[in-house]
Amino acid sequence: MKLKGPPFQPTARAVLLLVAMAPLALVIAARVPAAWVLAPALAGALLVLVALDALFAGRLADVRVIAPADAEVGQAVRLTVLADFERTTARRIEAALALDPRLIDGGRLALTLKQGPDAWEGEAEVSPVRRGPGAIPAIWLRWNGPLGLGQRIAQRPLDLTVRVRPDLSPLRSGELQLFLRDADLGQVARRIRGAGAEFEALADYEPGMDRRRIDWKSSARHARLVAREYETERNTQIVFALDCGQTMCEPVAGLARIDRAITAALTTAWVALKGQDRIALFGFAARPLVATPFVAAPRDFHRLQDAAASLDYHAEEPNFTLALATLAARLKRRSLVVVFSDFTDPTSAELMIENVGRLVERHVVLFVVMEDAELSGIVTAMPEDLDDVAQAVTADALLRQRQQVLQRLRRLGVRVVEAPHETIGLRLLDAYLSVKRRGLVG
Repeated sequence: MKLKGPPFQPTARAVLLLVAMAPLALVIAARVPAAWVLAPALAGALLVLVALDALFAGRLADVRVIAPADAEVGQAVRLTVLADFERTTARRIEAALALDPRLIDGGRLALTLKQGPDAWEGEAEVSPVRRGPGAIPAIWLRWNGPLGLGQRIAQRPLDLTVRVRPDLSPLRSGELQLFLRDADLGQVARRIRGAGAEFEALADYEPGMDRRRIDWKSSARHARLVAREYETERNTQIVFALDCGQTMCEPVAGLARIDRAITAALTTAWVALKGQDRIALFGFAARPLVATPFVAAPRDFHRLQDAAASLDYHAEEPNFTLALATLAARLKRRSLVVVFSDFTDPTSAELMIENVGRLVERHVVLFVVMEDAELSGIVTAMPEDLDDVAQAVTADALLRQRQQVLQRLRRLGVRVVEAPHETIGLRLLDAYLSVKRRGLVG
């Protein structure tokens, strides 16, 4: 089915010629009044040339748009346009795609097609800015005739959708592979002695071992120093609680905080599943949104990914009381709870502090927050006038209030992970491994 629209229109060259004819028509009318009919005749002739030029421009036979079915938020997506024409003399063909705003700001992508061996071809890349189904509903094509006076326009509807899912590029990065190689928990679950809380075996004490590991009764029985060795705990319950409220939907370097939090959570979840831990995902805003059951095998990772992809953006304040009370009721044993959230001022953080403090009574809590690069930039920038000085003072006060809130959480026993958005995933991994080594959950 074709979308209705004008079959052709004059080009900029034709419009300029028409404008240039206006002074000529005035001169003719002034010098030879009886010849005034020449002016409209010339204009009519130009319009006929425009129509004939557009007619000889050729006709669109077929157009195809190739797009991936799935994409990751923040990662480049390649779109390809292929078009077939009948007897066209165009040297260049312009195309415009209508896109869902999830795929590109403004919802429009322009590209130029070039003559290929089999068809006219054009490629472009877009970086999705939000998760969800990104529709590509229509395409417009425009090309000129041989004289460059008339141009044809063709519109075609499309039935394409790109599903934008969470970004998992850190799982494929070399940095994570190096991190896992040097970490206590790698991609293959193995026994790690000397750390953790689960007793593994007795071994002869050697210089350099922690003296607190000496088993004095066994040492007396064997007449030599014997030390206890431990294995890192397995089967730890870990819940990633994601705030999907208004503050977390604000962008950081082009992507919403919640999207960067989901990437960090899924990266850590993958590593934890490799370490034989049990993982669940919990999302909330004004009410609980998603609560997955615990999964315990890497083959079930897609369930966490699907649940994370379903977390929508909510322009509302999160209800920490309802959300964390619901989460606490679901946890029947001591767990590691990783809370991703943010706040704008100490007043808005009061309920969050109070309810996170209740979780600490039974569970180990990691509070993950991204550094406010915008405020830090205002504080460190060189002021040029009094307005810049006032902004810097205000930003510095907000940063101090932010640190006060985080310090209150630390005093409650919450382990705070604060880092720039580009390193928050690795910092969270480091904190998770530290909790595992120290055996805080078991």
